Amino acid sequence: MTLGQEDFAGTWQIARQIDDRHACQRGTFAGHAVLTPDGAGGLRYHETGVLRLGNGPGFRAERVYLWTFGADGIAVQFSDGRDFHAFTPQGMAAGTDHPCGSDYYRVTYDFTRWPAWQSVWIVTGPAKNYTMTSAYRRG
Repeated sequence: MTLGQEDFAGTWQIARQIDDRHACQRGTFAGHAVLTPDGAGGLRYHETGVLRLGNGPGFRAERVYLWTFGADGIAVQFSDGRDFHAFTPQGMAAGTDHPCGSDYYRVTYDFTRWPAWQSVWIVTGPAKNYTMTSAYRRG
């Protein structure tokens, strides 16, 4: 079963764990993502919540992406329209990799427990070395 735009639209609770080996600290993010029609046939992903790194205080964090649905899956862009990555919303799915300067982002999605799902980002390079696991459930 491949998931479509109507499956993702709405509000999702996010619980995120960050293992930052570069900074030798762990972090958490608790919040939600709201996916709404963007007027161009896709969805606008708007994530807000509280990010806590190490023993520091929590602070508000947010990000926005644009999701475009096509025959080959979902293309994700940054809010300014730059390409980020793409993935097929089905089973265990490796997304396309994303180089960012000298750092490298690799993602795997898991839709095997739908409607709960998760993404795991492994980021490596001279400036970054972390794993970020985000668990999503309807909220």
